[in-house]
Amino acid sequence: MRATRMVSSVLLLVLMQSGALCARRFRGGRNPQPRRAPPSPTHRADRGDTTESFPLDFTAVEENMDNFMTQVKNLAQSLYPCSAQKLDNDMKLNFLKNTSVTCNDGTPAGYYLKESRGSRRWLIFLEGGWYCFNKENCDTRYETMRRFMSSSKWPHTKTGTGILSPLPEENPHWWNANMVFIPYCSSDVWSGATAKTEQNFYAFMGSLIIQEVVKDLLNKGLDNAKVLLLAGSSAGGTGVLLNVDGVAELLEGLGHTGIQVRGLSDSGWFLDNKQYQCTDCGDTASCAPTETIKRGFKYWGAVVPERCRQTHEGEEWNCFFGYRVFPSIKSPVFVVQWLFDEAQLTVDNIQLTGQPVQEGQWRYIQNLGTELRNTLKDVPAMFAPACLSHEVITRNYWIDVQVKGTSLPRALHCWDRSLQDNRNNKAPPKACPVHLIDSCPWPHCNPTCPTIRDQFTGQEMNVFQFLMHMGFDVQKMAQQQGMDPSKLLGMLSSGS
Repeated sequence: MRATRMVSSVLLLVLMQSGALCARRFRGGRNPQPRRAPPSPTHRADRGDTTESFPLDFTAVEENMDNFMTQVKNLAQSLYPCSAQKLDNDMKLNFLKNTSVTCNDGTPAGYYLKESRGSRRWLIFLEGGWYCFNKENCDTRYETMRRFMSSSKWPHTKTGTGILSPLPEENPHWWNANMVFIPYCSSDVWSGATAKTEQNFYAFMGSLIIQEVVKDLLNKGLDNAKVLLLAGSSAGGTGVLLNVDGVAELLEGLGHTGIQVRGLSDSGWFLDNKQYQCTDCGDTASCAPTETIKRGFKYWGAVVPERCRQTHEGEEWNCFFGYRVFPSIKSPVFVVQWLFDEAQLTVDNIQLTGQPVQEGQWRYIQNLGTELRNTLKDVPAMFAPACLSHEVITRNYWIDVQVKGTSLPRALHCWDRSLQDNRNNKAPPKACPVHLIDSCPWPHCNPTCPTIRDQFTGQEMNVFQFLMHMGFDVQKMAQQQGMDPSKLLGMLSSGS
């Protein structure tokens, strides 16, 4: 509590000073001369900084965080007109200093960065975007999705959303972190370590890109970090599982043993299950998950975590599937996974548009939810809503989805606290859950799921309309649930 009061007081003073400056500007007064800021431990003369820096360590506040963040949010919102004028919230593009680490086509790899002076928390996000696994479908990808293989047309700035947002109302617990977005341009699920040569038409250097970004950031304040959260969605979520221990080992090897490295894997927990209908392996959307990864693993010259490699020697491609690699990961990892993931259903050849889903497909979809629950049951920290969707942590609605009354930002905050309490030998906080999984049995039975749209008309559908579209049999489902059909119909119509 003492730390909370101290940081709150200092922060209030800073915001009041900022507010006074803002008020003078709005009244048309002259811009005052900037005062000299106190020396900052994270300030480096060679950075060419010209703005005031307030060396506040927000990670010092461990108790009563919710009340503290409410005060911060209210103060920040009251000064929002000023901060909107004064602050540039966009992340800026930086290319890697090591120019030998490249995108698929040999253009330089890089990252977007928004520094947050005074914060010792860093969030590094790995972008998703499928992959390619032979020259033919990589050529097609290059023609149709070039930004995932080349940096030649990347914009100079990028605006963070969801967990990358600098706005407290959109990102209540991570808004003040140093934000890093690494664009996905290696098409290898962040696993490759192969350069472009005359024999290799494309480079696959995803794992090396992550390592080089971390090295570059050490000169921009990461060396003073307390927490580094490696996050990612879809292929980036799988990339987190493959690389989080490697990042921890890199920092430890460079002497930065005080940085707590953690992982946040969103929609990257894929299953190596049997497809609903087997098809020829022509592209990533129709080829069975195991077959694409087997081929990609070889084509990319992929690198997997050493402990997982030893467990699956000779079949190292198994390490791309969450439930197989997770037991070997030493770093704390929080898993976010829709129980009815659209990307998983796509590779399983379940099509959710056009004709209503047949009974066999409907059973397959329900079984997928059951299989996912079974693979997640031993994951200590997780958030698994029974929704049909894909990716969430960078969506602006990520704060709205709940499991058992707890939102995802709240669950991540509880996880942060539990890790800190473990380090300090404290009892875990009460009423602060970190293992959250829906138990209802069909897609979108959770009323807080994201809105569904008909892919042909663009019209929004409620849960009942969606299930009817899929060929949902109310009578049969009510019988399975042991309830009256009219009651079930009413529950679905109301979204409960």
